[in-house]
Amino acid sequence: MKCPYCGHLENKVVDSRLNKEYTTTRRRRLCGSCGRRFTTYERLEITMPMLIKKDGRREKWDRSKVVEGLKKACEKRPVSMSEIEAFVDSLERDIQDIGEREIPVRIVGARVMEGLRNLDEVAYVRFASVYRQFKDLNEFMDELKGLLSGREQ
Repeated sequence: MKCPYCGHLENKVVDSRLNKEYTTTRRRRLCGSCGRRFTTYERLEITMPMLIKKDGRREKWDRSKVVEGLKKACEKRPVSMSEIEAFVDSLERDIQDIGEREIPVRIVGARVMEGLRNLDEVAYVRFASVYRQFKDLNEFMDELKGLLSGREQ
């Protein structure tokens, strides 16, 4: 691992820890040249299917795009970063379980919507307003009514 401070390639691992889901290893490293410490994260590299966009373009799976979208939807809401990460971990497992090389992006969007509905209703409405591209206030109100009727049951 290359030291981010001096670029030296020799370092040693001082401490290693797994996250709660045992999916990521956090390593504290000590540079053999400058003596500074830095942190690295290791995650199992998994092959995700290509996404087929609405206009037919194909795009590689980008975890960071999903995380950023969820962070925006959950902004100023009581949803922790660890909950978002766990949600995306679960989403990636679900997508892999489909077993296809390519999947329509609407499948991902639907799963995100379903998960957000259970995670935080305000974040769900925020995400839905962007994802579904409501044309007017009536479409938005229909979505809210559906959310409220589902809560009453």
